[in-house]
Amino acid sequence: MAGVRPKNSRDWVKRHLSDPFVKKSKEEGFRSRAVYKLSEIDATERLLRPGMTVIDLGSTPGAWSQWVVKKVGARGKVVAIDLLDMQPIQGVQFIQGDFSREEGLQAVIDAIGGSQSKVDLVLSDMAPNLTGIALTDQARMFNLAELALEFCREFLKPDGDFVIKVFQGSGYIEFVRAMRELFKKVSVEKPGASRAESGELYLVGKGRK
Repeated sequence: MAGVRPKNSRDWVKRHLSDPFVKKSKEEGFRSRAVYKLSEIDATERLLRPGMTVIDLGSTPGAWSQWVVKKVGARGKVVAIDLLDMQPIQGVQFIQGDFSREEGLQAVIDAIGGSQSKVDLVLSDMAPNLTGIALTDQARMFNLAELALEFCREFLKPDGDFVIKVFQGSGYIEFVRAMRELFKKVSVEKPGASRAESGELYLVGKGRK
């Protein structure tokens, strides 16, 4: 799943602290280097504009939500959910809950205005708690991915967009195929801010059919 830390944790910490994206995020007031993954995808795909309603799945610590709320402005709406707590961000409605459970999903639906409401963009940086067993972790990852895609089927506006973090492996091809059934265009992004040793990729679905 996510990039594995080197056996020597001291080396990992040293490399992390010297990471230019970590330094940049601190200088610019973002909560993690992950903001630059989204900002690069946003620049390439032109995802965000003022007034949009955006869902941020797996939001903590909040760097993506920080970027999104800056772009959608006061007329926009940002709803974020994560199992872990997230420090408040002005303009972001945060739900601490489990999106994979009925209560968490319902909380998101309520936050956007009910079951008849629609959203412009769904972002998912969700990842399961890892077991260290590759097949189990991959299955859990794509279970979450399928839940996010199902949310898009129900609540994404026509021509709405979807960005999701995935890892290649069992289930990847089938998931890409499912995205292509729902979106006019599906592309694969590996942002410059993604560490080289990480197997993560971002799938971007443009234009909900």
